[in-house]
Amino acid sequence: MANFNKVLLMGNLTRDPQLRYLPSQTPVVEFGLAVNRRWRTPQGEDREEVTFVECSAFGKMAETINQYCQKGKPIFIEGRLKFDSWEDKQGGGKRSKLSVVIEGFQFVGGRDGGSGGGGGGGGGGGEESEQRPRSAPRPQQSRPAPAPNRPEPEPPIGDEQHFKEDDIPF
Repeated sequence: MANFNKVLLMGNLTRDPQLRYLPSQTPVVEFGLAVNRRWRTPQGEDREEVTFVECSAFGKMAETINQYCQKGKPIFIEGRLKFDSWEDKQGGGKRSKLSVVIEGFQFVGGRDGGSGGGGGGGGGGGEESEQRPRSAPRPQQSRPAPAPNRPEPEPPIGDEQHFKEDDIPF
């Protein structure tokens, strides 16, 4: 049976990131993320709900998030769900937590709101992720010329807008 575990979230930090180090000296950062959902009921009433998500990142990503993020700042994260369960030492009951392990991220907003850099790749193993300096231009992606007698390929998603602003769920 095939499995797929991928999470994409954009929200605001609910608290300052907490950096600590594992016994192997791998940095790990933990923070909370608030993700808002807005919708309109059939009666025309505007509604909003907030989902709070616990997040963690490892390695260079952990250090970068700790350095540049703080409570209230927006961030876009990509990662995987992780389920932890344990015995409560005080009450003896079973406890559990569902969280997101970050495998990549992007700062969202302008320089005031957490500028556009970001980290990618390198998940829980503490691998280094390549960081592009903020002032460096993004490399141009060139498309190969279409072969003769073949139709030009469809542009990748994101080159053209095929939606209205009202269609965006956030």
